[in-house]
Amino acid sequence: MAPGEECVTELSPPARGQEKRKLVARLSTYAQQQPKVEDSFLIALAKQGDPTAYDRIVRRYYGFVRLKASSYFIAGGDSDDLIQEGLVGLYKAVRDFRTDRESSFRNFAELCITRQIITAVKTATRNKHTPLNQYVSFSSSPTSAGEGEPTLEEVIAGPTVHDPVNQVISTEELASLVACLGSQLSDLESRVLSLYLDGYSYEQVGERLDCDAKTVDNALQRVKRKVGVHLSSRNVLL
Repeated sequence: MAPGEECVTELSPPARGQEKRKLVARLSTYAQQQPKVEDSFLIALAKQGDPTAYDRIVRRYYGFVRLKASSYFIAGGDSDDLIQEGLVGLYKAVRDFRTDRESSFRNFAELCITRQIITAVKTATRNKHTPLNQYVSFSSSPTSAGEGEPTLEEVIAGPTVHDPVNQVISTEELASLVACLGSQLSDLESRVLSLYLDGYSYEQVGERLDCDAKTVDNALQRVKRKVGVHLSSRNVLL
């Protein structure tokens, strides 16, 4: 199969419908992830030694850690190890977060988690005496890296909101987005996006769908464009 060529595997109509419903259900969970308790309140309790508060923070951000960890790959590495490193980064974020210095905990946590994972990857590559370019981030495509474009997960997730009114608006916009993706995406795009949101890397998605990483990247870029067009039509700013 030539690089970038569409996968030839076809699904039966019932299977296609099942894949679409699965994707819509998965994306709908984003609407249920709005925090009911402010991060800053839980962090304050966690710093005082409250294990329940810290456990809630971990459960709240575990999916985020897993997504970040799945965005990196290293030959011979273990995804579970990267998730553990991400959780170490989350712990450091809770430990070091200061409301008088940081704009939001989510942004600070993302920075700490990403740094911890990259440090672990670099350490592993040094130990194996392999070039550092064997680790890559799949959050930005090769064609858009460094151009300041939002990543796919950022486009789908949209801006982080804490104001109750904005949360309602965000939930309504998400419902509209879910409906859009359910009707506008091709079978390939739906399957690729579903696996990507499950935490699979480009290579792993390609293996499961019998296509190469370039095809996966092309499909995700089309999803990103369709989402962008939809949000622009509703005047939603990222």
